[in-house]
Amino acid sequence: MTDPVRRGTSLAYRTIGNPTVFAITYASVAGGLYFLLGPIAGNALGATPFVMAAAAVLFGLAVMTFTEGAALHPERAGSPTFARHAFDEAWSFVAAWALLLDSVLITAGATLAATNYLEVVWHETSDGKTEIALAVLIIAFVTIRAIRGGTGGPATRVARLAIVVSVDLLLQVLVIVLGLALLHDPGSITDGLDLGTSPDWQGVLFGLGAAMVVVTGLESASGLAGEISVGKKGLRRLVTSLPIVMFVVFVGVALVGLMALPVEDGVTKLGTRWVDAPVIGIIDRLADSTAVDVLKVVVGVAAAATLVGMALASLSSAGRIATQLARHRQIPTRLGRLHPKFGTPWLVIAFAGVVALVLVSFRDMDALVGTMAFGAMTAVTIAHLSILRLRFTEPDLERQYRIPFNVRVRGASLPVPALLGAVLSGLVWVAIVVSHPAARTVGLAWMAVGVVGYVVYRKTHGLPVRGRVAVPDAALRREEKPVEYGSILVPLLGSALDDDLIQTAGRLAGGDDETDLEEGYAVIEAVWIHVLPMSLPIDGPLPDEKRAEGKAALARARAVGEEYEGVRVATSAVRARSLGKAIIDEAERRGCQAIIMVAPPPTGRSKTGRAGAALGARGGRGDALSETARYVVDRAKCQVILGAPSLAETEEVMRRRREATAGPDDDGGLTDEDEAWLDQL
Repeated sequence: MTDPVRRGTSLAYRTIGNPTVFAITYASVAGGLYFLLGPIAGNALGATPFVMAAAAVLFGLAVMTFTEGAALHPERAGSPTFARHAFDEAWSFVAAWALLLDSVLITAGATLAATNYLEVVWHETSDGKTEIALAVLIIAFVTIRAIRGGTGGPATRVARLAIVVSVDLLLQVLVIVLGLALLHDPGSITDGLDLGTSPDWQGVLFGLGAAMVVVTGLESASGLAGEISVGKKGLRRLVTSLPIVMFVVFVGVALVGLMALPVEDGVTKLGTRWVDAPVIGIIDRLADSTAVDVLKVVVGVAAAATLVGMALASLSSAGRIATQLARHRQIPTRLGRLHPKFGTPWLVIAFAGVVALVLVSFRDMDALVGTMAFGAMTAVTIAHLSILRLRFTEPDLERQYRIPFNVRVRGASLPVPALLGAVLSGLVWVAIVVSHPAARTVGLAWMAVGVVGYVVYRKTHGLPVRGRVAVPDAALRREEKPVEYGSILVPLLGSALDDDLIQTAGRLAGGDDETDLEEGYAVIEAVWIHVLPMSLPIDGPLPDEKRAEGKAALARARAVGEEYEGVRVATSAVRARSLGKAIIDEAERRGCQAIIMVAPPPTGRSKTGRAGAALGARGGRGDALSETARYVVDRAKCQVILGAPSLAETEEVMRRRREATAGPDDDGGLTDEDEAWLDQL
């Protein structure tokens, strides 16, 4: 039996490290600050620094949730993936649909802000017609780039991102330092602050939701979890460093902003005159000098470049989300059709670009940001709830990172930060819906149209509304391959046979050797099933050795399966009363196109036990597998592929098992039935 996996394979053999994850996440924080500060300050007024501090706390809770979720299920998609494993396909669609809305809105908001930051080098951009013309050029550029895909390899793209993030962080810290030195006036921050009146609570909660738009960076980073080479200590450092950096930068810029442009008569120019370019408004008040003028130009150009990059990333994200929706048959497959040359969902990207341009033409940043907050809080709330539920449904799976501060609830370890995050995010979402007309009208209408369309599409095509369905990438590329599956279920035995089954699944899976970080992949659903007798409660505690056996088998399956290009392994442990019924139920729930399991013997019981045990299964699981395989073949609605190791390996294992169990009057040789089975193989 060949073993393509290195000993001790772990996340350490993947390609993306700690600095890259930080850069990907902080890119959304940096870009968000450039255009979110204005609408936040316009609504939160003198409470803006406190809102920014609270947003950093909420962001920290979200970082913990997304880190555990991505480490548990390292598949591309973020909160939709968490919801798929925790709940069902309908909840996954809701999260993905909300993120798709945010992707289009962020593209529009970043484009609109970029045109205003460029006013420092081209004053005509403040004119309405010139602004729209420039926006057309920017959106055309990012649309073409998104369709063509990234230029250069992953290392090149990461290097570019690291440079942009480093420049942004340096400039934002510089603005904070200069502002505190030149505009030191703490009294201007609290003047006119009457919480509940100026600002009112609706403005505070709106600002909190708007600041949380930056969680889109967490979605992007979690989508690359399968490529991350960050260990447990590195993940803990990320969980700590990201919220701290956001706290320092967001609160610092907010403090300097209110000292530069304080609240007067219930308004601040951060939310009026400078709403589309608030950082330039701050610098404009620092001093009247050539150095400040130069800094203004540098920040304006850097901000515009960052925002154009953010628009490109958001438009590309819309394409990736649409591809995932199409792969899982949540939208018509033709909508997610991939470009034959570039391998990107060009129809969706082009349409999203047109919609973004229409939104820019309204030139209403406050409405854009409010609706973004609706989508962001929807996805974040679902992510928190998913992690909470996964602690009940998949308590035994190994977690590379585990949220701290847990309490025991009904036998499960419940993370308090995720619970707190779910409650707070849900309350902010409600406040946004109640208080913001654009978010309420556009957001709810968008979700209603999406959910109705999803249900109708699934029903008219005979697909389960809540069940999982997947198609291979070839279907999106209009390729025809004789054997290819987008999702395959593999029930594990905890034996050497698992490697053979996972390798077979890897060869049959619909992965594409040309697939890069931004395209689709096939999924192997590796499942460990704890079969419990009726005498034991289904949700009761399991013996430590049983849990350890399952964890080891799932970890090994993930390591073996992900050696195949374009393939991801989703691992889970479930509890059931019947092994065969559990396999069929899991295949239907996950929408698997095939089940791969061990072939049963052609005849009945032999002296050495049934087929599975002869092939190396332990603890009686193999004994049940012979009958289980027949049960699954008879009742499964998808294709069942029965496999076995090579003939020589099979015979050797059977001989060792036979010798180990031979009685005093038994020569330990193979029985006639064993020989007949080998002949048939």
